[in-house]
Amino acid sequence: MPPKEKTITASDAAAVLTPAGSRKKSVPVWVARNERWAREAPLSQMQKAWIEAQGFRGAGRKPVLLPGPEGELAGAVFGVGEARGNDPMDRAELAFGQLAAALPPGLYHPAGPIEDAELAAAAWGLGAYRFRRYKSGNGEGVAQLKVPEGVDYERLLAAVDGVWLGRDLINTPAGDLGPQQLEEATRLLAKRHGAKITSIVGDDLRTANFPMIHAVGRASDRAPRLIDLTWGKATAPRVTLVGKGICFDTGGLDIKPASAMLLMKKDMGGAAAALALAHMVMSTELDVRLRVLIPAAENSVAGNAFRPGDVLMSRAGKTVEIGNTDAEGRLVLADALALADEERPDTLISFATLTGAARVALGPELPPLYTDDDAFAEAIAKAGNRVGDPVWRMPFWTSYEPMLESAVADMNNVSDGPFAGSVTAALFLRRFVRQARRFAHFDIYAWRPAAKPLGPKGGEVQVARALFEVLRDGGRG
Repeated sequence: MPPKEKTITASDAAAVLTPAGSRKKSVPVWVARNERWAREAPLSQMQKAWIEAQGFRGAGRKPVLLPGPEGELAGAVFGVGEARGNDPMDRAELAFGQLAAALPPGLYHPAGPIEDAELAAAAWGLGAYRFRRYKSGNGEGVAQLKVPEGVDYERLLAAVDGVWLGRDLINTPAGDLGPQQLEEATRLLAKRHGAKITSIVGDDLRTANFPMIHAVGRASDRAPRLIDLTWGKATAPRVTLVGKGICFDTGGLDIKPASAMLLMKKDMGGAAAALALAHMVMSTELDVRLRVLIPAAENSVAGNAFRPGDVLMSRAGKTVEIGNTDAEGRLVLADALALADEERPDTLISFATLTGAARVALGPELPPLYTDDDAFAEAIAKAGNRVGDPVWRMPFWTSYEPMLESAVADMNNVSDGPFAGSVTAALFLRRFVRQARRFAHFDIYAWRPAAKPLGPKGGEVQVARALFEVLRDGGRG
């Protein structure tokens, strides 16, 4: 009998973020841009001499620990170097994320004036994340931050917890996170917040008119499904999130090389981002009627796998010729978007690890945003820069629509050449959205290739915090 697959559990950022009212003693932490800081800092002469002896120059991104009169830890200084122009990811507050991993275990508090205390605390929580599910032992102690006065602690925890939850899902190997386990994780989240959830599984997808989700997932021995979560008052503005939940992608019969499969456990990163944002929304009880749709499947190889050249019917009634079975994400999203569009949501958002072309264009840290709503795009971009969760707007370039033409069907699932892969994928998705008041699509990477201040190497939740800011402001940013 095969071993029982592990259950996904929620993370708890409260382990590293302590409320401002705590009476526990904490140690001050300073962030410095240059060596002049040490001459003007409110430190003892002994501590200033110690800093000088350490060769502190206000850079290097390594903390200098300050001793007290009895040899105890009395503080820490972290040099981040001079500001790099208007780079939104070079804000001093974001350095607190690196401090969370660099300081010894203990309780700390930000010292000196901080322009954005909530951002500093969020950075600390994001930088402190570690995925230890498969590590033996209890691990080392962690550095904790006493949250500054005036910061909305519950809102802070909602954002950081949401990211931790999404990272846990992405980091979990596909052997322990198939479509069923992704549904279980969604059910845990729904139970936590009093949301309603249903799912359509296996051959029932064909009966319920989700033929492309079924086609993509039918070759796996783990049944595909459409997961549907709803929460909030029916009369509130309708916000629907659709997240690509491909739990592993072999490429199908157009099989990927081995090197391209190594990170395919992250191909459900769109679903993780949608669930992370859903947690933020529900935790803070935003006045929206939230719906989350996750088409979950494995794109596997078997005798019943869908084939290049096949023509699939979609829920929207349009036929799709399969030019490449490795472009499966847009197929499952198309059926889910068609369902979402039927109830005319005010805001419809899709998240997907959709194309390598997006990474070629913008790299792993800057996800493309596609929308026809200029004000919405501007609000998201500004919010992303403000909270260290950046995006870059790309065009729904209508002149590229003919690249999706098919000689035998209403459209092909891939373009007829090597150009504009991310744009044509976004155009394909837009064909299945006709009634939503506004639609936005994010082509995310969902992975951090190397440790940075806001997190370690591994799964990453992109754009959820930026969108949380916009939704908190009524969609205006």
